[in-house]
Amino acid sequence: MAAPFVFDHRIEFLPQNSDDLLRSIPAAPGVFALRGADPNAEPYLTRAADLRRRLRRLLAPPEALDANGQPIPSRRLNLRSRVRFIDYTRTGSDFESSLVLYRAATTAFGPEEARRRLRLYPPYFLRVTMSHPRVYATNRLSKRSLQESFGPFPSRAAAERYCDAVLDLFLLRRCYEDLEPYPDHPGCVYGEMHKCMQPCKEGNPEACTPAQYAHESQRVFDFFRTRGQSLLDEVAAQREAASEAMDFESAASLHKHWEKVRAAAMLADELIRPVTALRAVIVQEAAPPEDAPRTEDAAVFLLEHGHLCGPERLSTLGVRAVREQTAVGSSLFAQPLMLAPIPLDEPLTPELVILSGAERNEGPASPSSGEASVAQTPEDRARNLLTHLATQTQTTPDIAELCDTLSLFRRWYYRPEKQRAGEVFLPNPDGSWPIRRILNGAARVVLGPPTPAPAVDREAAKALKTKIIHPGREGVEREVPVLPKRSRTRKAITPSDVA
Repeated sequence: MAAPFVFDHRIEFLPQNSDDLLRSIPAAPGVFALRGADPNAEPYLTRAADLRRRLRRLLAPPEALDANGQPIPSRRLNLRSRVRFIDYTRTGSDFESSLVLYRAATTAFGPEEARRRLRLYPPYFLRVTMSHPRVYATNRLSKRSLQESFGPFPSRAAAERYCDAVLDLFLLRRCYEDLEPYPDHPGCVYGEMHKCMQPCKEGNPEACTPAQYAHESQRVFDFFRTRGQSLLDEVAAQREAASEAMDFESAASLHKHWEKVRAAAMLADELIRPVTALRAVIVQEAAPPEDAPRTEDAAVFLLEHGHLCGPERLSTLGVRAVREQTAVGSSLFAQPLMLAPIPLDEPLTPELVILSGAERNEGPASPSSGEASVAQTPEDRARNLLTHLATQTQTTPDIAELCDTLSLFRRWYYRPEKQRAGEVFLPNPDGSWPIRRILNGAARVVLGPPTPAPAVDREAAKALKTKIIHPGREGVEREVPVLPKRSRTRKAITPSDVA
């Protein structure tokens, strides 16, 4: 079970000093809780894009009073007379706000009530059962099914669409009944269309043997595990063999089959993989320090082993990104650049120690910001940060917590690309993390989106000046602007114009 969540700040609310108290709260995104004098009472918990503005609306004095000085009832919620303490935590992104709100709600109301209030529903997966194997979409996980489940998918329709496209490539059964195979089993329409190996007719000459069906089931499992690459390689090898044997008709047929396999594999996002192997690094904008308008750090989250850990601050010191990046222009100058460390012969002095963003602001030292190591490269800082986050994912969460984590991640990941702030990075095929890409993504998050290039008046830039000398008057010169090239006519210059 995760540790109880504790807010970063707590303020005692006094109605007579409400203006000064609310002025001290930052006008920044965050999550807050309003608590009364009774510590056992449920708090008012929510998130806001502007903490100060939202709290002013909830705790401001009433606008209208009656003749006796009592507030006139209004439809606007006002908790001024019931609040004793204000707890809040600043956040840097919508993703961080959702995660902080979930942790705070779980601590305040319990897991079940937190799921109901936040409307967290388990995502859909595809499960490959290995007992009389079949594939089906489900949103229920168990410890036994973790190794057999693939996902998460954005919806049940997406999972079933991918499942149907894959099963069209194999001869696995699609029926949902608990099989009791016997030779005289009537079968189903899929067997008559030769889209099933008919394991229900065990002992019948038309049916398959258990070994044949187990082999076909393993091929389906490998397809989901490799996101179609196993079958693509198999069909490609058969196509090359047919080409070498000069059997071009079979090669053409296999090529069409290969294209069908690729189209089915493309229906699944690159995130789709076994639940136990699902790992991701999420980079978001970090909340700036309270005494600074902006920060040079990025917030990093780690999804691994069913845990979503973070945020930890990753300093972009040493990763120089061109601030003059524009939406139009060469990508060579718009991409972040990595600064290589310069070795020093003499021993380092305290002035040469590379400090992280949190330490430059005299904050507490933590592995998330680079630990103030001597001559530490950006790659080392990123590796140390990911190692520190990985130590928080060693425990095994329960199934309900795992579903909550995947639901929060799916809700952010499957947003339209223009609405999904931040970046996500999946591990390399060998299991290592793409450190350079993560650092470049952190630099892009810190800088923000590219700014559009300023408008250029091309016609004015093309208007050059030249000297016209009239042949009849020696020494008389006049500068006349040349008309744009697209203009076909030019005004003739007469002697009267020169005079």
